[in-house]
Amino acid sequence: MGTKLYVGNLSFRVTNEDLQEHFAAAGAVQSANVVFDRETGRSRGFGFVEMESDDAATAAIAQFNGQEYDGRNMVVNEARPREDRPRGGGGGYGSGGGRDRNREDRGNRW
Repeated sequence: MGTKLYVGNLSFRVTNEDLQEHFAAAGAVQSANVVFDRETGRSRGFGFVEMESDDAATAAIAQFNGQEYDGRNMVVNEARPREDRPRGGGGGYGSGGGRDRNREDRGNRW
């Protein structure tokens, strides 16, 4: 199994194929996946590249981290397992719904 890298600050135009070709300059690439938003279908500006060896992954980090690619400076580092990432954020879609309903109710009462 290879070493998985996180690649951030990607241009929204970058595709899986672009990422795979770009990282092949550092070594053999097993897979490259840009993460897309499920609702809009647009790139979320980051992805993951799996290099075939630790040496290729180390070379890719050294070669690409902080380097400009399609107008943006990429962030490249070893991907952390999901369980190591902090949970939280909250809010988002559900927040504010109650306030809107209350406003409607008030309008109907008067």
